Amino acid sequence: MKLTKKGHACIRLEKDGRVLVIDPGAFSEADAAVGADAVLVTHEHLDHFDEERLRAALEANPAAEIWTLRSVADQISAAFPGRVHTVGHGDTFTAAGFEAEVYGELHAVIHPDIPRITNVGYLLDGSVFHPGDALTVPGRPVETLMLPVHAPWNKVGEVIDYVREVRPQRAIDVHDGLLTAVARPVYDRVLGPDGPGVGGAEHGRLAPGESVDLP
Repeated sequence: MKLTKKGHACIRLEKDGRVLVIDPGAFSEADAAVGADAVLVTHEHLDHFDEERLRAALEANPAAEIWTLRSVADQISAAFPGRVHTVGHGDTFTAAGFEAEVYGELHAVIHPDIPRITNVGYLLDGSVFHPGDALTVPGRPVETLMLPVHAPWNKVGEVIDYVREVRPQRAIDVHDGLLTAVARPVYDRVLGPDGPGVGGAEHGRLAPGESVDLP
């Protein structure tokens, strides 16, 4: 499996000549989902869900389909008839040759005065977990955790404890589009071996467009 980091919270997975993309939002490249056979969306916030990026993907590949939760599906089903599938916590499905499991129900708390929206995470092939905007613990072994390192709803101490609880083999940063170049070494240090420790997981960061081959 090949994993490529796209802008912000978006990743691209390739296996056996097929492509799956998660969360091509407004902070990702305009063509982040182009070439995908399947697109998964975790929730409705614009940095994860952008209709124009989805349209570009589905127009480029007439066989491409979307899997997402109801709040997003209700907004786009009419635009992409027959190509949008609604999923929720506990569901399993196959997309672009990847076996997907759905975990979680709610977005993390930003502030008590801001209503919480729905959010789901996706575990692909029992190996790669993308939680969207929540620190969801899937309750089963995870090899590669896509780690939301910076958001209005989290702090670095929570990120450290999240990695410790999930206990992946490796954690790769996502949701980092709001970090400046000055801030990135700080996160790398506290999540790396010189920091408080994240339970032995290997921590890494990919620049947009950079890839890594996963076992």
